Formats: sequence, C-alpha cells, structure tokens
Amino acid sequence: MSRQLRVAVIGAGPAGIYAADILTKSEVDVTIDILDRDPTPFGLIRYGVAPDHPRIKEIVKALKRVLSNDDIRFFGNVNYGADLKLDHLQQFYDAVIFATGARADRDLEIPGIDLKGSFGAADFVSWYDGHPDAPRDWPFDPHAESVAVLGVGNVGLDVARMLAKTADEQLVTEIPDNVYAGLKANAAKDVHVFARRGPAQVKFTPMELRELSHSPSIDVIIHPEGFELDEGSMDAIRASKSVKLVVDVLQNYLAKEPTGAAHRIHIHFCQNPVEILGEDGRVVGLRTEVTELDGTGNVRGTGELVDWPVQAVYRAVGYRSENLAGIPFDDTQAIVPNDGGRVIDIEGDPLPGAYVTGWIKRGPVGLIGHTKSDAAQTIELLLSDVDALVAPPEPERDAVDRYLAGRGIEFTTWEGWEQLDEHELALGEAAGRTRIKVVPRDEMVRISRS
Repeated sequence: MSRQLRVAVIGAGPAGIYAADILTKSEVDVTIDILDRDPTPFGLIRYGVAPDHPRIKEIVKALKRVLSNDDIRFFGNVNYGADLKLDHLQQFYDAVIFATGARADRDLEIPGIDLKGSFGAADFVSWYDGHPDAPRDWPFDPHAESVAVLGVGNVGLDVARMLAKTADEQLVTEIPDNVYAGLKANAAKDVHVFARRGPAQVKFTPMELRELSHSPSIDVIIHPEGFELDEGSMDAIRASKSVKLVVDVLQNYLAKEPTGAAHRIHIHFCQNPVEILGEDGRVVGLRTEVTELDGTGNVRGTGELVDWPVQAVYRAVGYRSENLAGIPFDDTQAIVPNDGGRVIDIEGDPLPGAYVTGWIKRGPVGLIGHTKSDAAQTIELLLSDVDALVAPPEPERDAVDRYLAGRGIEFTTWEGWEQLDEHELALGEAAGRTRIKVVPRDEMVRISRS
C-alpha cells in the first residue's frame, strides 16, 4: 500500500492498546486513533482491577509508553453507537478494530436473583473503582453481617476481599471519598465464597489466593466439606503448575487455625447455588445443592440442599460483552461473530474493514497478558487484507476532530489524560496517598480539557 493506512480502535483497554502497538510496529505506514466512551484510557485496568492491587496496575506503565507514540491518538468521552457508528468511522478510516471488552454481569438464572441485596459483581467493581457511570452510593444493608459470593474466579476473590477488609485499610489505595464512606457502612463480618466444583477446578490465580491472608483483619477459612480431589483433579494438578500451587495454598489454609480476626472469608466447595431466599423482598439466605466430583473433574448433584443465612449475595459468574451498533452480535456467546478476528456476517462472510480483538472477540476468558497474542492474530489478518481495504473519503488526521467538534462532543485527548493524571496524583499527595480518583464524568472532562 503506497498511501498511509488510517485505523480506528474502539476501546482503550489493554486489548485495543496492544493492537495499536503491534500495528504501528509493522512495516505498514499507519496512524491510529483509539476511541473510548470513558474520558480516560486503560479500560478495566482503571475500572476493573481492585484498588488494593497496585502490582497489576504496573501494566499501565507499558500502556502509557504505547499511547505516547505520535502515530497513536486517544479520543476519550466518545461513545460508539451514540456519538458515531461504523458508517461514520468508515468516512475517516480504512479499518476499524473493536476492542470494547466485557463490562456487564453474566446472567445467573436462579429464583430470587432480583431480590434486594442481590448484586452483580461487575456493578460492585465499577462502584468501588470509581467508574463515572456507576452510582455514587452502594446500598449496603447495615444488618448484612453475613454475605455470599458466587463464583471462584479472581473477580470473586476481589469482591470477597473488598467486603471483608476494613475501609481504613483501603485508605492507602486510590479509592475516592464516596467509596471510603460506603465501605465504612459495610457491616459484613463473614463472607462466604461458594464453588460449584472442587479445589482443583477453581479459576483464581495463586497470587490472588495468597493475598486473601495479607490483611490482619481477615481469617481465611477453608471448609473441609467438599474439599475433594478426584482423578480428573489429579490430572489437572499434574498438568498445570498453577493449579498445583492453588491447591497447595488451599491446603495450607485448610490446616491453619483461625487467629480470631474480626472478619472471615469462608470458601466452600461442591456447593451449587440453586436459589436466593427472600423475605419481604430482601435477601435472607442462599440455598445450595451439594455436589460431588464424578471422576473427571466435573460434578453431579446429590439432591441434598443446604440453606445458608446470608443477607446479601454477589454473583461473580463472569462478564458479558454488550451488543455494538451496526455490526453482528452473537447473543448466545455474547461476542461479535468473527473468523480469527475478521468480523463476519450471518452468512459467514467477512464485513469489509471490520475486526475484533480481546474479550469482544473470544469471550471474557484469560488474563491480561493473553490479549497480546490475541491482538497479534487480529493484526496479522488486517495486514493481509491491506490491499483490499477501501480508502476512506476523508483520510486527513484532523477530519475526525472536526466531526466530533461539529457534533458538540467534548472529547478528551492523551494530553488531557496527562493533566487529569497529574491532578489525581496531586490529590493523593495532599492526603498522603499515591492517588485519589476523580469520579464525576463532567469533572474529569473539565480537568482534561482545561
């Protein structure tokens, strides 16, 4: 291709930034604009990682280096589907890569799921991470001393830890004032985490599991009922060092005597949630069916039911991507239909110039690092299609700026993020902390555009 390639990336999380980085390092002459509905970059690194995980947030340093590239621009506070759609983008770009991730809670269809006191983990994470579209207050019940978390992935452990830790312990993090005030109102003393299968089938990582015991206010209690290892479990342990480490940590917790800490995280195995119990419209309990491993690492129900007196339930059973305007969507799998990263229509034919990467491409599985190889596959396909891409009518770099300004959209930029970043760091320094997040969207936009 003799002309310069113009590419838009929708989504400024790791998946989109990795795709932009790989593309700029190719032999093709290309400029890239990354657009995101948030006023800030970094996606779930900023709004999906628990505030007491500063080590995971170290990845932001690498992403900043990418976004500092002069061939890459950031447009924040631009909502795909409302502010512009695919046919608008095709006026300015040869190709569009969708990297919008997954932010909604996956459904859990059991009776009682809509009771007051039943929450989605994604909503809770958005609240404690200070997302501008999340409610400013969380409806903690002052009587909810016993709480259930359904799901044994890293998000489930984050939710359990945030519920069990004291608010004052979180003051060393970047939580905004409204989150601190909310956590102060949290009455939870016992947080019960329920796994449908056994210890070798959990999805959290060894580091996440070890960190549960780092708080002096928390005892981690592993209940021996259901702590089973069948032949399928042993195969998983032999095949994966990570699985072996997780099981070893769980066994250490199992053998450890409680210290009498004020808060407890209980982990229960082979308990399948079947109903959330309610009274007067509020959660008063959780009903589970006891399961047993079948020799393959899967479980079967035993018919034995157990009722747990809890006053709130948080479902952490996975994230779900949302439909995107103007392109196909597989509602069953909650992904954009694609062939290796090329968006395909209902007939299986490629949608010219449209690509996907990250969770919107393959579903919400894998860790942050997995998005690099995923992005590389998508970019390889895009590069193989370069000669067939249709040139946009308005390829000038400032054409999209004029379009957004003409629509009255107050978009933010990379330079604007650097201003907001400095502002948040200054707020933290004044309070003896690393950072304090700004939450309201209009305030973030004002600071970024000042």
